[in-house]
Amino acid sequence: MTLPAPLPGQVEVWAAGDHELGEGARWIDGRLVYVDILAGRLLEVADLPGPRTPREIARVDVPLGAVAPIGDRPGHWIAAAGTGIALLAPDGSLDWLARPEDRSPVPTRMNDGACDPHGRFWAGSMPYDGTTGAGSLYRTDPDGSVHRVLDGLTIVNGPAFDSTGDLLYVADTAAGVIHRCTLDPDGNPIGREEFTRVDAGGSPDGMTVDTDGCLWVAIWGHGAVHRYHPDGTRLATLRLPTSQPTSVCLTPSGGRLLVTTARYGLGHPADPAGSVLRVPVDASAPPARAYRQGVRGPIGGSRPPGPAIGTPGGTGEGATAARGARTASTVDNGGPLDHPVRRRPAPGVDADRHDADPVPGHHHQGPARSGC
Repeated sequence: MTLPAPLPGQVEVWAAGDHELGEGARWIDGRLVYVDILAGRLLEVADLPGPRTPREIARVDVPLGAVAPIGDRPGHWIAAAGTGIALLAPDGSLDWLARPEDRSPVPTRMNDGACDPHGRFWAGSMPYDGTTGAGSLYRTDPDGSVHRVLDGLTIVNGPAFDSTGDLLYVADTAAGVIHRCTLDPDGNPIGREEFTRVDAGGSPDGMTVDTDGCLWVAIWGHGAVHRYHPDGTRLATLRLPTSQPTSVCLTPSGGRLLVTTARYGLGHPADPAGSVLRVPVDASAPPARAYRQGVRGPIGGSRPPGPAIGTPGGTGEGATAARGARTASTVDNGGPLDHPVRRRPAPGVDADRHDADPVPGHHHQGPARSGC
């Protein structure tokens, strides 16, 4: 099961680009879909021979962390954007389900996200200044209710799921740790363990699970992708020609690993930072799962613990149900749509995943990582 590292010359630029913070790579309807976070852009690359050019699908005026398609609604997406979760229409308009990070004590934005096999959308948040423990993981159920599932994390990346949806992998990038959670039928964690810790340089970023149940992880700051056995053993390290890979996507066929990268903070790099890379591999994964909008109530039968964010008695205000089952048309969490998360981060803090403190000489959770 061990995967050999690619031979020199095997890694190639699959789609050239100069994305500041490309991330969230997903294989959807025979094409690659991903985001350029700080630019608020949703992009696609058609699976065609010859030179490939990313095409903009939509653009929003807040950071766009990740999207998932909405089932049976072509061109519509659920998005981790700005300070919350929204439905993204083909014209780029956002219909907010909840904006829980509007009330964060530090400027915070949504980050990576994906759907599980049950059609629930999971997304994490992160503080701009790397404040330890200020990030959370949220789950959006098919009825549109948004629930905080984990807190006390810092920079949340992933999430990724096994084929049954019973196991959740999520990275706390700033800490260099990947956690694995066992989920009950409603998506509530009933067990959590440290799956692995990245100690050899770099930090864990975007992830995916292949058809063998192995976890693939982009290692930010170290120019690599790791593949892990379900028991946590690292099976392979794939070296890349740029230092900041951000997410990984395995195609369902053809033996291709596609890797988004970032040029953030690199000035004018000579390497392919900001492009999408391709690595030939002997592995595959299913296409990205869709969000099952409009299914009322929990999937597993029991009610999730505590009130949903955005409901009376919850931690937010306003609408929590998807279009067609909404209690209000928008979420108003007391702040303008153009929240301060649009601003650039503090000096010395990576816009996506630094754990570096802006105070020189002070670091969060051990030695500073070079750009997580």
